[in-house]
Amino acid sequence: MLFFILITWGFSVASRSKDRFGSIAAFGLSSVLFWHVLINVGMVLNLMPVVGVVLPFFSYGRTAVFTMLAIVTLLLNINSRRYLFE
Repeated sequence: MLFFILITWGFSVASRSKDRFGSIAAFGLSSVLFWHVLINVGMVLNLMPVVGVVLPFFSYGRTAVFTMLAIVTLLLNINSRRYLFE
């Protein structure tokens, strides 16, 4: 449920962004989170083959956790920058 809230928030940041680059970047970053979660849930439910895609914020590797934290940080930055153009 928390992944759903995070992904929905990311897509809403994309739709509320004032500039085109922020909107496209937020959509792409949210899509990365969405596909990682979708593939992992599919693997757990035996609907997809097991591949090496990590579950965001729960993987063992430091690089994956750092990448997901960078994605959330960029989404927060895009969300805060929408007030600069008013």
